Order: sequence, then C-alpha cells, then structure tokens
Amino acid sequence: MMRKFRPTVTHGLIVVTGLVCIVLMVFSVFLVSSNKSAYSYPTPKDPNSTEFERFPVSVNPIKKEIVDDPLIDWYVRQHLSLDVDANRHQRKFKRVISELANLAVFQQLASPISRTLVIYPGERREEVASNFGDILRWDETQRETFLSLVSNESPIIADGKFFPGRYIVPKSASPETLAELVTAEFSSEVLSRYDKTIESVVPLTDALTIASLLEREAFDFNDMRVISGIIWNRLFISMPLQLDATLQYARASEGTDDKWWPKVVPADKYIDSPFNTYQETNLPPAPIANPSIESIVAALNPRETNCLFYFHDQDGAFYCSPTYEGHVELLKQVYGQGR
Repeated sequence: MMRKFRPTVTHGLIVVTGLVCIVLMVFSVFLVSSNKSAYSYPTPKDPNSTEFERFPVSVNPIKKEIVDDPLIDWYVRQHLSLDVDANRHQRKFKRVISELANLAVFQQLASPISRTLVIYPGERREEVASNFGDILRWDETQRETFLSLVSNESPIIADGKFFPGRYIVPKSASPETLAELVTAEFSSEVLSRYDKTIESVVPLTDALTIASLLEREAFDFNDMRVISGIIWNRLFISMPLQLDATLQYARASEGTDDKWWPKVVPADKYIDSPFNTYQETNLPPAPIANPSIESIVAALNPRETNCLFYFHDQDGAFYCSPTYEGHVELLKQVYGQGR
C-alpha cells in the first residue's frame, strides 16, 4: 500500500527557497540586461539649454557664508539624478541585488558576449578595480593599468574620478577601454558642468573631496546637504572635521586590514596620516572615495545650519548640535551615554 505524500515544513521551505532563487535569478538577469539602473544619470531634457549646464553653487568659502537655495532639490530631481530620494537602506538593497546580478552565471545568462560593470557611489578605486577585474578576469597588472590610466587623467588624483554608474562592455574589454569609458563619463557628467566660475569659488578637488566624505557619512541627499553645512562650518573656523570615514580610509590604506572600510576603534584617532581628520584641521589632501552627482551638488550647496556636531542613530535618524555639550546630551538621550 502506497503511503500518501504529506508535505512537511521542510518541503515547504525547499519550495519557497526554490521560488525565491528563481525570482532573484530572473530579476538579476533583467537588471544586468536592462538599460536602466539606480546608478545611471539622465542627460538634461533640453540639451540645447544653457540654463542648467553648470553646477549651482551656494557656498562662498572666502566670505565664509552659505546662502541656502530652495531650488537645489528640484534641480537635482529634474536634471541630475534618478535616485535622489533613496536613503541608504534602499540603496543597500539595490546594491545587493545588483551585486547578485554580477555573478558570472547571471552575467552569462544575460549576455554571452557582454558584461555589465557597476561603480557604486562611495567606493574606493581599489574596490572598482577588484569588481571590474573579477568580472572581466583581469590579472593584477591589468587592474593596476586601469587604475593608473584613470587616476593620471586631469585632475591628477587617485580617487574621485571613477564615476558611479553602469558600464556595459564586451566580455573581453581591456583596461584601456574601461579607462577611456570611465574617464569620458566623468568628463561628461562632472567636468562639463564645472567651469572656471565654479573653480574660482570652490576648487574641483575640494568639491570632490567633500563629496566623497558625504558619500561615506550621509544617509540620503538631504542628509548630505546638512552634513555638508556642518563640514563647511568647521572649515570656516579651522576646526578639525573629525570624520570616522577618513580614519577608515587611512587605516585601510596601510594595507593591514582585509576590509576597505574597517570598523573604527579609538586608537585610529592617532593614525599618522594626512587623511586623519582628527589630527588635521583642513580637508583631506584628496577624495577618499568616488562621489555621485548628488554628493557633488551637496558639497557645493550645503544647507545653512548652526550645527558643528552630528551623529546618526541605528535607524539612520540624524541629530546635530551647535555645541559639544549639546552633542553629548543628545548622545545620552539616544544611546544612554555620551562623552
């Protein structure tokens, strides 16, 4: 007598897991083969218009003042970014899906002749080379060639010019090809909007450096603009920026960590590095990561604020204070302790 099959919890989990895998595979292949991306940027609606060719600027470092422009948020939505309203949690989810799509099996399913490469906002140059190299099967020499070619284009800085976005290339694409594509995208999206008038107010390297800090410190675009205001406030009074992201960059650059953005510990505040903003009073000498359009706009257009101190809670909520005493009090209210 045959036993009647009775589904169990284990069988249900197997079915659900299988369905989830199928959905993820289909979605990943779609993402790889799609022409749209969370990290793609549209061209202005009217390419003949000169009204919005340049980045807006509402900070004046010489006068040490910020003039808040209410049109900045509108400007970004209309002319620059597809993802301005997404917070860090939403972007992390999209990144997980996008990274899943970059697995060799999905790339091959999407196209046997091309590969989709993604540069994420806030990545170091080494992360970009690692992702590109793994997908295109470059050796170490090819990865270094790619990095060198991009970094040695004007302006000559190591990080900050690997423009975030999706790059669809032949699976045999060379480092030279990718360097040309990435450099052209940076030129089109950033240099073309950064003319001499802006350069005379905020040098490009400074803007890219502040933007890179915002990529690592902020939670969303509004967050970027407020933190930008705090960074500028500190620069105006020659106060150390004291940003943990710069400690992460300095420590990882020593080559002793297996992560590019290691968890900060108190001892890191004494690292001997020009990127240690707990020791130095100026901006870091160069960007610490590759910024998006949003963060560049935020660097040039900070929110006017009297705050000098800030932190986020575990859910990403933002708190700031004009005094250290107020900062400590907020920390006690949120975390039960502060110093």
